[in-house]
Amino acid sequence: MQRLTIDTAYLRDRLAELLGIPSPTGYTDSIVRHVSRELERLGLTYEITRRGVVRTKISGRRRKPARALVGHLDTLGAQVKQLKDNGRIELVPIGNWSARFAEGARATIFSEKGTYRGTILPPKASGHAFNDEVDTAPVGWQHVELRVDAMSRTRTDLLRLGIDVGDIVAIDPQPEFLENGFIVSRHLDNKAGTAAMLAAIKALADAQLEPEVDTYWLFTIAEEVGVGASSAFGEDVAAVVSIDNGVTAPGQNSDEFGVTIAMADQTGPFDYHLTRKLVRLARENDIRFQKDVFRYYRSDSAAALVAGHDVRTALITFGIDASHGYERIHMHALRSLAELMTAYVASPVEITRDVNEITTGLRGFTHQPMSRAEQKAALPPADDAGV
Repeated sequence: MQRLTIDTAYLRDRLAELLGIPSPTGYTDSIVRHVSRELERLGLTYEITRRGVVRTKISGRRRKPARALVGHLDTLGAQVKQLKDNGRIELVPIGNWSARFAEGARATIFSEKGTYRGTILPPKASGHAFNDEVDTAPVGWQHVELRVDAMSRTRTDLLRLGIDVGDIVAIDPQPEFLENGFIVSRHLDNKAGTAAMLAAIKALADAQLEPEVDTYWLFTIAEEVGVGASSAFGEDVAAVVSIDNGVTAPGQNSDEFGVTIAMADQTGPFDYHLTRKLVRLARENDIRFQKDVFRYYRSDSAAALVAGHDVRTALITFGIDASHGYERIHMHALRSLAELMTAYVASPVEITRDVNEITTGLRGFTHQPMSRAEQKAALPPADDAGV
């Protein structure tokens, strides 16, 4: 198949819109509505679960073994832990991120009486008052507080404003799109992945491409807290490819250019056959790629396995610098990611046995390379060898 053209202007515009919608885990209704309306504009129908996972389907020539591509709409954020006597707010993080990257961030508090703006600061924030103590303050969520941009000098003032324990706090993304293709912002994880998914769907629609099998596109709402793609697949799905960020850092092989194919995360190796198929598709379609292994990372795919789904899983990513901080990516990686998605959707099913979750006998079961002697001893008869 000829590599499909990705509309990068569309991808960029969708990313800018997504970044403009606050969506910390637990506060995702608005972004669910936004993505659902965009799917409608792309000519697709969709379904929404009780809590807000969005699922759409591109019908194929066959119903199964169906495939699923999964990304998450939720981002990091914070929640009101306590109202302090000085009129400021103690926070706990939503998701796993360091208070080091919260210091100085602008934020929105969603209270029962409306929204308020504020800034996350250390208690000793003024160099004119505390001199070197500003530089020696420890790092941690117990060492920052949210200053509300309203008359709030006491705990009573905060209650009068309608702010209370448990209120959700969204962190401003502060996006910047550079002419050289770099994009700098908070929450590129995983709004950039969502934008790439939408761009891939658009490319498939523009090419009027009919997949061989039904392909589901899922947008989950709680990946940052570990729930991820634990439901909403449907019983026909046999393979799940997650779309998320790759870890561009010393000791990692991810890159801000090309697509990064993850071979494993902290839950273990991804499916041998599915990951190698993605590598082969990247090579065949001349899509720049690299492989990586993530040690402190889990994705929607991991959540699916932990939930008990017997599906093949893989993870393809865009390299991101300073993940869960003030992040940076490049449009080249997003385009490459979308290209690989379209190549996968257009590719034939090779493991036809996957049409059933459980089958009798070894016929059609997969093979993995071994030493020549071991392989010869283990191979089934020729009529059972194909996949």
